Amino acid sequence: MAKSPKAPAHLRPTTQKWWRSILASFDLEEHHLRLLQLAAEAWDQAQGAREVLDRDGQTFTDRFGQPKERPEVGIMQNARIAFARLLRELALDGVDGPDAPRSPRTADYGLRR
Repeated sequence: MAKSPKAPAHLRPTTQKWWRSILASFDLEEHHLRLLQLAAEAWDQAQGAREVLDRDGQTFTDRFGQPKERPEVGIMQNARIAFARLLRELALDGVDGPDAPRSPRTADYGLRR
C-alpha cells in the first residue's frame, strides 16, 4: 500500500484534516490529487472571504458616498462554485466541505476504499 501524500502545508488545519479524510476514504490517482488540492484551496479561499465579510460587511461606501459590494462577495461566490465543480469532477459531490465526508455519487473514479 502506497503512502498517502501529505496535505499541502498552506491549507488551513481543518482543510488539511478534510484532505486526509478524503484520502483515507477514497483511492485517488495522481491527477485526482491535483483536483483535490484545487478544491481544498477553493474552500480555504471561500472561508477567507467569508471571514472578511463577517468582519467588514458585504458593502462599503465608495468615494462618492455610494454603497458598493465588497470584492470578497465575488471571491467567495467564485470559490464556492469552483469547490462544488471540483467535487463533482472528482465524483465526490456527495461530500461536504472539510467536516463531513459522505459516499460518492458515481463509481467511475474516486472509489471508496
